[in-house]
Amino acid sequence: MCHHMTADLRGKGALVSGASRGIGYAVAAELLARGASVLITARKPEPLEAAAEALRALGHSGKVVAVAGNSGDAAARQQQVDRAVAEFGSLDILINNTGINPVYGPLMDADLDAVRKIFDVNLVAALGYVQLAHRAWMAEHGGAVVNLSSVTGIRSSKVIAAYGASKAALIRLTEELAWELGPKIRVNAVAPGVVKTKFADALYSDDEEAAAAPYPLKRLGTPEDVASLVGFLVSDEASWITGEVVRVDGGLLATGHI
Repeated sequence: MCHHMTADLRGKGALVSGASRGIGYAVAAELLARGASVLITARKPEPLEAAAEALRALGHSGKVVAVAGNSGDAAARQQQVDRAVAEFGSLDILINNTGINPVYGPLMDADLDAVRKIFDVNLVAALGYVQLAHRAWMAEHGGAVVNLSSVTGIRSSKVIAAYGASKAALIRLTEELAWELGPKIRVNAVAPGVVKTKFADALYSDDEEAAAAPYPLKRLGTPEDVASLVGFLVSDEASWITGEVVRVDGGLLATGHI
């Protein structure tokens, strides 16, 4: 259930990458609840279409469009951005949510091709989406971008170091873009702790209580915890916020640990 049922994004068009489930799906639902129309992307067509049907069933006024394609593929990104503008007449909001993490363990053992792929999808693709959204709509009309980073982009996690390094780079990219694209385009990032999604399943499924124990709030995050923050950041309520990285981590980093 979305926290905000306001219509402050009515008439706006949004693109959310990696939105067939988890945080991306929750963000799409939040934007719809706020009145936007949303194009969702993901690699696999069947789960993506199922997500689109579920979003339409929520009964909001905005349009839902699904365009499958790999976020790491330039042609797919172009198709998605073009379709969003064609369907909605604008592309006011871009949520870079796609992230991959095929590498666990010490960096000294990491396969460099896998590390390149992490950076290509988690960082380069995000910049690619921003470039395309900028050319297609935002340069002339303005807009808001939110990049999904991670607490591992702020503090070392040891076990998912390559992923964390890519998310740290995404934070720096966010700051550079905010500086470059202001005043018409705002660019922010959010940095979640462990959120209960299929993507993070290995981090908590064996013992959720133990996984939540280090958090001052004594629970893991939900996709909706992140989505409500993203909805705020792309709204006019956040009109003087850009270049910011907002932690949504149940207080984890405040403990000095990760």
